[in-house]
Amino acid sequence: MADTASRALIRTQGRKAFAAFGGSQSSTRHPLVATAMVLPLAALLVVVFGGWEAVVTQASSVGVMLGR
Repeated sequence: MADTASRALIRTQGRKAFAAFGGSQSSTRHPLVATAMVLPLAALLVVVFGGWEAVVTQASSVGVMLGR
């Protein structure tokens, strides 16, 4: 129990340091901002791993299964 106070002090200092860099744990990001952040990485992964062909193949399989 003697270490509890020192751990709480360290956690408080960590939160102050996090807040000093402009971060906030309780804030949420707008969905459009999150989408804009993810799209470049998603496009890169599609190009690098050939994801477009996989999407087309799966879509055509589903179309055949549905009878279209």
